[in-house]
Amino acid sequence: QVQLEESGGGLVQPGGSTRLSCTPDSFTWNYYAIAWFRQAPGKEREPVSCINSDARTTYADSVKGRFTVSRDNAKNTVYLQMNDLKSEDTAVYYCATLVACSGGYAPTRWGQGTQVNVSS
Repeated sequence: QVQLEESGGGLVQPGGSTRLSCTPDSFTWNYYAIAWFRQAPGKEREPVSCINSDARTTYADSVKGRFTVSRDNAKNTVYLQMNDLKSEDTAVYYCATLVACSGGYAPTRWGQGTQVNVSS
């Protein structure tokens, strides 16, 4: 049962940019934290970024300074702006809901993922 939907991504050249979007299919999430994860071929899923309900954010070291997470509660949408993309950013990107970005909470709802390919 899909509860979140990601969009955006696709093929991007190294050094390029793209923006991912995440929306819920049937609920509002103003009080949830929303996290982005990614999974590259042959690797485990890893956290990328997270935004709390109060807009405080966290980032993995590998994307700091290049990725920006934001939320528009009026549109019920969370964005992941990805700049200066590298080949190692190639992965399926997932969004998920959490109680909060810190505290070790497990994601409760997931999207099906969207593919980002960084290649020339």
